[in-house]
Amino acid sequence: MARAVASWFGCGFIPRRLRGADEGAGTVGALAALVPALLLGRVGWAAQLAAAVAITGLSVWASGHFADEGDPAWVVVDEAAGTFIATIGVSLGPALVGFVVFRVADITKRFPLVRRAETLPGGLGITADDVVAGLWGLGAAWIVQFLGDSF
Repeated sequence: MARAVASWFGCGFIPRRLRGADEGAGTVGALAALVPALLLGRVGWAAQLAAAVAITGLSVWASGHFADEGDPAWVVVDEAAGTFIATIGVSLGPALVGFVVFRVADITKRFPLVRRAETLPGGLGITADDVVAGLWGLGAAWIVQFLGDSF
């Protein structure tokens, strides 16, 4: 069960099957999470928040099972958590901006606190950098949403 959740139900294995390497698995997992995250937005921000919290908890649990391998590229539930965080309470356009900012923050680790969060132990460290990157994405999305409503 931990392997299924950690790979975001197999999404983390797609690049390996297509190209023979795990590179890009995080983006595949994040994209796979984007659709349900956006659809959940139709229910409301509270449902999005609840899902983000639940997936973050699942990420800490599932990725912790594989933490002795470092942060395996196929473990992408952490990217799913970051995607759900980056899209809370915003419409489609701002959510897409939030998603892009989240992925840039997660991949580059150059946004404040992202790299530091990654140093936490076990599944917490595997997940924490994506949570912080997701919060950067959410901040960007909210700014775009606010600016769009201002005009």
